[in-house]
Amino acid sequence: MRQTQVIAIVLLSIALLCSCSGEVERVSDATTALHAMQPAYRTPYGSQSIETVTSTLKRVHAYLDQSTPMQLIDRQSHAPIADVELAGENAIFAQGDFRLISYEWGVTYAGMLNAGKATGDDRFKDYVAKRLAFIKTVVDHYRQVNQDGEGTPVRSVLQPRALDDAGSMCAAMIKAEQAGLVTGLRPMIQNYIDYISDDQFRLEDKTLARNRPLPNTLWLDDLFMSVPALARMGSLTGQGHYYDDAVTQVRQFADRMFVREKGLFMHGWVQGMDVHPAFFWGRCNGWALMAMVELLDVLPESHQGYDLVLGLLQEHIRGLAARQSGEGFWHQLLDREDSYLETSATAIYTYCIARAVNRGWVDAMAYGPVAQLGWNAVSTKVNDSGQVEGTCVGTGMAFDPAFYYYRPVNVYAAHGYGPTLLAGAEMIEMTQRFKTGINDSAFMVEER
Repeated sequence: MRQTQVIAIVLLSIALLCSCSGEVERVSDATTALHAMQPAYRTPYGSQSIETVTSTLKRVHAYLDQSTPMQLIDRQSHAPIADVELAGENAIFAQGDFRLISYEWGVTYAGMLNAGKATGDDRFKDYVAKRLAFIKTVVDHYRQVNQDGEGTPVRSVLQPRALDDAGSMCAAMIKAEQAGLVTGLRPMIQNYIDYISDDQFRLEDKTLARNRPLPNTLWLDDLFMSVPALARMGSLTGQGHYYDDAVTQVRQFADRMFVREKGLFMHGWVQGMDVHPAFFWGRCNGWALMAMVELLDVLPESHQGYDLVLGLLQEHIRGLAARQSGEGFWHQLLDREDSYLETSATAIYTYCIARAVNRGWVDAMAYGPVAQLGWNAVSTKVNDSGQVEGTCVGTGMAFDPAFYYYRPVNVYAAHGYGPTLLAGAEMIEMTQRFKTGINDSAFMVEER
């Protein structure tokens, strides 16, 4: 009897094992709705709530607020200078993670303004108001004691020597003044715009150019270092020649550097070169795209150059959308998929494409998902401390691929912060303007 019971137990155990290991119903097209299976996306897919986007922007703000102090100190002793009126030759800005005056920080001030408007959180606007007011106080002091600015912490404001010194900061100051955040910025604005209009080196046809690294050189970056300031000055003063110059720069850069079969800009152009090795660097294409967006924001539709700029923007967005990776990022070299995925360019494209959607310059159904996927990618690079990871450091121009492939990335590359703020703010607006969400497993953007 005992032997019979043992045999029965063994047979039952074998049956149970068989049913657990090999006889489970097989997943097939006949038994399962395969289209409903969840993909293994590497970055988030679909909408992000306004609250989620806002939380990301607040982390960036919190980090930048504590890492960009407003203080003059003595160069030797590092002792704080409590009264700006006492600042002399040894005064410097207290060192933070980033500079208060740079073209990258002009973008950051603009991003803070947009983030404040999108979220309704005044802390973003306060960041801009306090720092620009502090810069104004320091500049006003040194205008009295050292007008040429040499050796002072505000030399680039008093005596700009390159478009990098002037354009982005000028545009940000105009936006702050137009928003009523800071008064008394006009002397700095005028000094910047006079440099761009009158002192920056140009080719014979008035195209803004540089004499480095080679003579008579165009850097695509310089569209952003000039056009937004010119455009904003046109809107501030009502003087049409600023608009005319801005449109001229877009047209003449594009004539030399926009490769229409790709829908992309090359990075550099040198007068007198018969052959131009074309490297389609990610961030410089972003600067060109942002320059056109900033121009269209204020350029009267009646201006004779409006349709040209709008058409070029649409063509460029079409070319960029075709190069977006499956993760939502764009590559360091846009047409070389073995180059790394880069954050700052992705953030710039996200901002510009979302803004073009929001302004009706491009089709929302076609390009809204491009912007959403881009933002989802960028948001994964904002770490818990609010730092933006994966941004290429400052980059000159070159005519070989290795230069671009091996540029380092760093959380202290200032170029990633302003674009991230701009992109998040614009995504909030897109979410408010349009119906967004998953339809038949795919993300869609539709009119409300």
